[in-house]
Amino acid sequence: MAEGKKMKRFALGDHGPHLWTRELAKDLRKSLLEVLDATEPGETIVIDLKGVEVFDYSFANEFFGKTLLSLQGEYPGRCIIVENLKEYTRENLSKALESLSLAMIERRGGKVEILGKIHPAYKDTFAAIARAGHPVTASELGDKLKLNITAMNERLTKLKELALVHRGEGTSKAGRQQYEYSAPE
Repeated sequence: MAEGKKMKRFALGDHGPHLWTRELAKDLRKSLLEVLDATEPGETIVIDLKGVEVFDYSFANEFFGKTLLSLQGEYPGRCIIVENLKEYTRENLSKALESLSLAMIERRGGKVEILGKIHPAYKDTFAAIARAGHPVTASELGDKLKLNITAMNERLTKLKELALVHRGEGTSKAGRQQYEYSAPE
């Protein structure tokens, strides 16, 4: 299976339509960390909010914020996608992420996009990777976005550090090892 294609689901909606307080978030985060513990680099966790009508800012900060902050240190190479957000959950999650200078992937209508605080250049790069639909190299993306290889590598490194893309190894036509980047689907 190609790197970045394995997914595990965490149904947050199973815990009720109204998710309040930092304490509840801590308990649910423990369950999410158990799922993360069972993942390998290149895998993605999908947090499904189907059935969740609302959560407060403190819940979002604790559950999503602290999880994202721990990804690169404790779970490098993993990505998290959130899906089935409602208007109020998207608003509270977005505000919590922005306050922590974090971003994450939202899947909506079959498409992935970035939610939270991130420079528009990184959003553009992520969108180009997602549109490609297959792993792409820094060189390919640089050509597509009309950027030199140094600038492209800086963007890709940042997206990987934020756990927004998967990075795998590939081989160029000339037989050289190179990194390939893909967006979780």
